[in-house]
Amino acid sequence: MTTVNPTPAALPAALAEPTVPVRRGWIALLAAANLGVWMAFFTPIQVLLPQQVERIAPADKETMLAVVTGVGALAAVLANPLAGALSDRTAPRLGGRAFGRRHAWTAGGAVLGALALVLLAQQRTVLGVTLGWVAAQVCFNAMLASLTAAVPDRVPVAQRGGVSGWVGIPQALGLVLGVVLVTAVVTGNAAGYAAVAVAVLVLALPFALLTVDDPLPAAHRPPLRGLLASIWVSPRRHPDFGWAWITRFLVQLGNALGTLYLLYFLTDEVRLADPERGLLVLILLYTVGLASTAVVAGRLSDRSGRRKVFVMAAGGIMAVAALLLAVAPAWPVAVAAALLLGGGYGVYLSVDAALITQVLPHAADRAKDLGVINIANSAPQVLGPAISAPIVVYLGGYPTLYAATAAVTVLGSVLVLKIRSVR
Repeated sequence: MTTVNPTPAALPAALAEPTVPVRRGWIALLAAANLGVWMAFFTPIQVLLPQQVERIAPADKETMLAVVTGVGALAAVLANPLAGALSDRTAPRLGGRAFGRRHAWTAGGAVLGALALVLLAQQRTVLGVTLGWVAAQVCFNAMLASLTAAVPDRVPVAQRGGVSGWVGIPQALGLVLGVVLVTAVVTGNAAGYAAVAVAVLVLALPFALLTVDDPLPAAHRPPLRGLLASIWVSPRRHPDFGWAWITRFLVQLGNALGTLYLLYFLTDEVRLADPERGLLVLILLYTVGLASTAVVAGRLSDRSGRRKVFVMAAGGIMAVAALLLAVAPAWPVAVAAALLLGGGYGVYLSVDAALITQVLPHAADRAKDLGVINIANSAPQVLGPAISAPIVVYLGGYPTLYAATAAVTVLGSVLVLKIRSVR
């Protein structure tokens, strides 16, 4: 008896390779949801947590901030792939009707994460701040795991570079709007946390409530038994996935090294009179650079079918920006570096995101596998503080820190050549 392998058409919609281009409204809602989650991630890291930690422990602010962000990032490393694996298996039902597997995680993460931010604002000890930030990281990483899976779930390969560009812009825009929100619109640390919490709900819930989320039939659901073991993806069996993880990890490590102490860099090295306003200016310029390249580079990559050359070019541009800060820590140089860094990261963000969706091992594990990739985003936030703090304090200060940033970024972008299945 001959066994006939199922054709792609026989797969349920949740697992089939997408072929119908997504529309602008869907992209806009997904971008808005991403805007909310990135505001929740970056605004505390860049402004609210440094302010809160400095008020609690002014003499040890660098070390204590490293502890808070490092422990929070460790929680993110664990939460993201686990939430992704669970969302691959989620099958909510109401009144006998099956619902999709992703949106419950998007909505639940937004609501619980907003609550965590409100509680975090009330903390008056480093331990309390750490625990509050861990809770927020867990919730928002559960949300991010489901949002990240939306692109391979619903976007055809030939459209993924451009869509990834639009979805990537909120990473920078979220920081800009978040910083404006907590420095110019509302006053006070607690009010800042509350404002970010409200923004997350307003921006994220429409995507979960208004877009299609295909349910997964029981016969195609990965089993819950062995869930933790399934998170491991063998780089020997899936080498391209392994190299994609390594390249993402190194580039994000460079990003973590270069951005964690940016407020302190402007205060202590550049000696800017108003470092918080200076930080806002740099973030705005960074966002302009990113927004000007992300969608354009993504679409060029889609049209050419090439990904790796764009990733390498992006790494080179970002490395130049870091070297400028290393050799000339002055305000005009920081302005130029911010534009360069944003432009390079815009190219990287859109094209590398599209590349990664093309090396995922299994359609049934998309969110889990992207959660594993997201470890490469979160783990540098653990290692970054552990590496950057001693560099700044004992090993040459900010010039050494930004030289290390450039070296790690170049290494990460060059190793993309090891990926064989994508041009």
